[in-house]
Parts: sequence; C-alpha cells; structure tokens
Amino acid sequence: MNYRTLGRSDLRVSEISLGSWLTFGGGVSSAEAAACVRAAFDAGINLIDTANVYGRGAAESFLGEALAGVPRQRYLLATKVYFPMSEVDQGLSAAQIEKQLDASLLRLRVDHVDLYQCHRYDGATPLEETMLALDRAVRAGKVRWLGFSEWTPAQVRAALALPFTRFVSSQPQYSLLWRGPEAELFPLCAREGIGQIVWSPLRQGILSGKYRPGAAPPAGSRAASQAMNAFLLEKLDAEVLEKVQRLRPIAESLRLTMSQLALAWVLRRPEVSSAIIGASRPDQVRENAAASGIRLDEETVRRVEAALA
Repeated sequence: MNYRTLGRSDLRVSEISLGSWLTFGGGVSSAEAAACVRAAFDAGINLIDTANVYGRGAAESFLGEALAGVPRQRYLLATKVYFPMSEVDQGLSAAQIEKQLDASLLRLRVDHVDLYQCHRYDGATPLEETMLALDRAVRAGKVRWLGFSEWTPAQVRAALALPFTRFVSSQPQYSLLWRGPEAELFPLCAREGIGQIVWSPLRQGILSGKYRPGAAPPAGSRAASQAMNAFLLEKLDAEVLEKVQRLRPIAESLRLTMSQLALAWVLRRPEVSSAIIGASRPDQVRENAAASGIRLDEETVRRVEAALA
C-alpha cells in the first residue's frame, strides 16, 4: 500500500481507504463487515471513513465495536456531520456540531477523530457560525483536521476567507463516469492545500464490470440487495453498461481487474489523496487495495477515456 499526505495536514493516508456507506451497520452482516475491516488492515489501509447519518449512527457504532482493542495509532478515523439524525437534529449550527460530534465520538469509542467533515453545505446557518464551531472542536482536541464533502468552489473560497482552522480535505464524487470536480474544484483545492478523498470511484460497482447490459444484477451484488441499491438502480443505464464493457480488454491486457483499472485511473491524479472503496466481502477489499501503486501510462489513459467517450 502506498500513502499520500492529505493536503497541508500531517496525515499520511493510504491510497485506498475503507468506506461504510450502505454497508456497515446496514446492508452487510456484522461478521462480514468485521472481516472487511480486518482485510483492510492486512492490506495496509489506514483510513476509515464513515458518517453519523450512515444507518443513523449504526455504521459508527459498528466501527466502535470493530476497532475496540486496535491501537489508536494504527488507523485514521474520518466521520461527517450535516444530514438529519432526527426530526430536529440536522445541519451545521454550532449546537448541532457540538451535539453530533460528541455523539459520534461516543459511538466510535474514541476521544477524537482525525478528520471531521461537513457532509454538505448548510445554507440555513451562517458560515461564520459553522467554522467557529469547527475551530472550537479542533482546539478542544476532539478533532485533528477539518474537511468538507460536495461543497461548491464558491462555498470553499468563502470558508477559506474566514480566520478559523482551515480545511485540509475535500470529499467529492469522482470516477471515470463522474468527472465534474476536475474543472474547478481540483485546481482550487490544489492551490489551497486541500487534498481529495474521493467517494464512489467505481460508481457503486458499475466500473467493476459486474453489471452487464440486458442482464439481471448478479446474486450477492449491491444492485441485487434491497438494503443497498436505492441509489444504484437508476444508474444502470444500458448504454453506460455497454461502454464500461469496452474497458475489459484494456484491463485484461494489463493483467488488472476492471476495478483495479478504474481505481488506478482515479489515483493517477496528484490531487487525489485517497479513493474510498465500499465492500461487502473481504476479497473485494484485497482486490481493490491492490490498485495502490499501479501507474497507467498516457496511452492507457487515452484508451480508457476513449472507451467511455
């Protein structure tokens, strides 16, 4: 496993990180999820990403149990705040940040998180209030570094203009099938010392090639699971699936799986510090972790992008 420095922080994060959206505390059994965590450690993954809203606290609670007894210096823990936790608990007000951070720490069974991220921008709360509350959390020792997910460049610039602890990470969706951040977000963050921890680098498994045009989702896949397919089925467009299959001969010529090819393509960008994978089985963790260190030459990148054009 290779490691990269996250923005201007002192965090050295694994190129592949382990996520928990829709899986831990939800669509995957506790035994399988625990096996995925063990496989991640065995593969050298040190960054584990979660959020308070995943399973309404269930993902954090699972991780708190799974990581109990693991030396704290062995892993980096990232969680998020913003989405509703109840009918009255939502957003990035100072009161919510304090309440939700304490609740996350309790579920995770730790006294601090390495990265605390604003899951979305809160237009109902003054930005100064949000950033001051986050700054207090850092000064209190409950949070080491700050990040955001899916903020616009204008929102990022506004936050950076305030005299509080600066963001060091951005968590956008980014993959061969979702390249929007390249235009403005990546260059802005590179100038400001903010690293990218990208989510859905396999487009929820579509880029693994497991979903074939005109065929039912394979048994055991995320698309076949009612607990995990809510955001995926609408993406299974026949034309997209046909294009993805064009990547198969390219991957085979390099002796890579399609997942490894797609992850290596994401990691080719120097702005990307880590790519978050979701897994329901430990073999998926091992396969995806093996993408770390793969370097694609310019001709391969051109062929990959042309296949999906």
